[in-house]
Amino acid sequence: LSITVFYWKDPSQALFFNNKGYIVLGETLSPQKQWQDFTHELAHVLLHTGSQSRLPQTFIEYQEMKANHFMYHAAMPTFMLDQLGICDLQDFTIHKLQTLFNVEYDFAKKRLTNYIERQRDMLNWNTYFYSY
Repeated sequence: LSITVFYWKDPSQALFFNNKGYIVLGETLSPQKQWQDFTHELAHVLLHTGSQSRLPQTFIEYQEMKANHFMYHAAMPTFMLDQLGICDLQDFTIHKLQTLFNVEYDFAKKRLTNYIERQRDMLNWNTYFYSY
């Protein structure tokens, strides 16, 4: 993707210079947090451009929401979760996913919760749709 990654002492962020995206990660973060930050900042590089300093606060919030959504799906892709066939939120399952995807426990729990809810919603939708 021709994206350069740097490490520094400040919080992680995406930067743009001469129409090129850069990702800068906090060097003191755990490897799991760096991976999570990388996927978040990757969303900014791929989906956004320029500086947020000139944007209205509501649009910044929208960009952050989109980047967070992307982050969960990039760090723990749905197709991989589908292949694992997971359908529970047990502590053992969350720890297993935490290790498998190299993410923090709370991150894995949130992603798994959203994944299971989405699967349930799809099942309910399909049941409703095909019952007519």
